[in-house]
Amino acid sequence: MTDTSTQASPFAPIHDPATRGFASDNYAGIHPEVLAAIVAANGGHQVAYGEDVYTARLTEVLAEVFGTAVEVFPVFNGTGANVLALQACTSRWASVLTTSSAHIHVDEAAAPERVGGFKVNVIDTPDGKLTPELIRAYPARVEDEHFAQIGVVSITNSTEVGTVYTPAEIRAIADLVHELGWVLHLDGSRLSNAAAALGVELRELTTDAGVDILSLGGTKGGAMLAEAVVVLSPERVHGATFLRKQSMQLASKMRFVSAQLLALFEGDLWRRNAQHANAMARRLADGVAGVEGLVLPNEVEANAVFPILPRESSERLMESFRFYFWDETTGQVRWMCAWDTTESDVDRFVEAVRAELR
Repeated sequence: MTDTSTQASPFAPIHDPATRGFASDNYAGIHPEVLAAIVAANGGHQVAYGEDVYTARLTEVLAEVFGTAVEVFPVFNGTGANVLALQACTSRWASVLTTSSAHIHVDEAAAPERVGGFKVNVIDTPDGKLTPELIRAYPARVEDEHFAQIGVVSITNSTEVGTVYTPAEIRAIADLVHELGWVLHLDGSRLSNAAAALGVELRELTTDAGVDILSLGGTKGGAMLAEAVVVLSPERVHGATFLRKQSMQLASKMRFVSAQLLALFEGDLWRRNAQHANAMARRLADGVAGVEGLVLPNEVEANAVFPILPRESSERLMESFRFYFWDETTGQVRWMCAWDTTESDVDRFVEAVRAELR
């Protein structure tokens, strides 16, 4: 039988590969090193459902990355990672406490509640970040049988509004969460961007800071479809093996998911991609700073820019450059940069914004 694993593809793209926008880092393609890892994992047979050598190696690599023995559960997407992680550390009567801007509250179509079966409670925050003071002030109604008892606090780093938690900020939250007998979950869909922005290792924002369970992002950092639930405190997490299957997140050909994460985290590709995306966001913010009619209310900390400009100007710009409104009441939009955003992409967009508002 002919080995087809290395034959050239007969397909040609039906889109313009040179077109890039600023709507989401999910729009970016697969990093060439990740694509090469998928190809290298192809050919021959490997045991299905995670009993392959790539998944075994991934567990070893992530134990090195996070500085402790870990349990690793590769999954298909970020919502699946979050739902699985939160299911594995909540009781049937428990609830999750997070921010009002959190992805699990705003952008997962109630999957945590519907699939996970737990309530999500939220706290309004000005910068997308929880603090011990905000958590203490929340009316948790402990032992009140009419209230879904809080069992987990979930934070996101970098946050949905582009801000970054420092290791000290996470440690302060973790200490309180553990004092209260709860579990700390971290949605790390852009954890690489946070670590790159701070110049720290991934373990400093997770293991060393007291995080118990992590949704580790890969897709936004250059993978095709690869996320993972990483258990850092096994004593606080139960049943993830079975919950992954029940949540329809168990890949039969898991070697191809694990190979993508290996490409990102076995070396420094995760950091290189995140540093580049962050730098492009800074270049974009610097390029439009001071333009009359545009306001930058927040410092750029990771790979997102959240300017405010006239709605009609945004709508005209969207005809050529795709991006989204973040707050339609104020005219605030979100511009995201990715691992493949180029300086010329940024400069061309900056010139278009300046011309529109001139």
